[in-house]
Amino acid sequence: MPRRDPHETLIPERDKDKTPAIECIGLGIDFGGLTAVDDFNFTLGRTEIAGLIGPNGAGKTTVFNLLTKVYQPTRGRMLLEGRDTKNMTTAQANRAGIARTFQNIRLFKELTVLDNVLIGLHNEIHVNLAQAILRLPSYWRCERVARERAMDLLSIFDMTGVADKKAGSLPYGAQRRLEIVRALATNPTLLLLDEPAAGMNPSETSELMENIRKIRDMFQISILLIEHDMNLVMGICEGIAVLNYGRIIAKGTPEEIKSDPDVIEAYLGKKGH
Repeated sequence: MPRRDPHETLIPERDKDKTPAIECIGLGIDFGGLTAVDDFNFTLGRTEIAGLIGPNGAGKTTVFNLLTKVYQPTRGRMLLEGRDTKNMTTAQANRAGIARTFQNIRLFKELTVLDNVLIGLHNEIHVNLAQAILRLPSYWRCERVARERAMDLLSIFDMTGVADKKAGSLPYGAQRRLEIVRALATNPTLLLLDEPAAGMNPSETSELMENIRKIRDMFQISILLIEHDMNLVMGICEGIAVLNYGRIIAKGTPEEIKSDPDVIEAYLGKKGH
């Protein structure tokens, strides 16, 4: 099987007539004299589920931090639905449609499950200070709509029954699911999942795969995930990019990536070492 050029654009046929969800062109970042990510060229279709994989320390989370504007790139540019994101802040990138989860769960653990989702709905709550202080009818209308929306989102993961529980009291897998729900509450066009299956058992991982597909189909958004569980990556991703030492060394379908010699070497080392 011939190898693809790592610079090749690889998106599903159904998305080829649409503006990509995100397009990275020669993206790179240096920290002092260290190049963490270099010449990152990546395009994600509007309804694509894709994976970014690579050994520990390859630069995957740094890429996510570039995409969400936690870091500003040293070079290159990134287009979000065709719009240049230069000088955007993290908050502006979120409002523009980028949401993420984290490698280490970052919930408000002392707040309820429902309140965590309501916090994610801040982009959709349009109430001024006077309306909130005086508790005007417009405030209560907005509050009711937000709660209904939050419960609808929780129902995707069958979590309405735990809406009033403290987030920190949930089992680990449920906290992972809640983090995804909160990200969805920001109404993204691009959802970044950083190791969503970490700490999950095989049954929970299988359920997560179904839910990721459900989210893509229901919301018609693109999803990019970093994941070390190869069963999940190979089972759900349409396209995969492999990062090593901050550079993409391979792109392709799951079948192409599984048999790519550069990928095998990056994970397992050279024969005889």
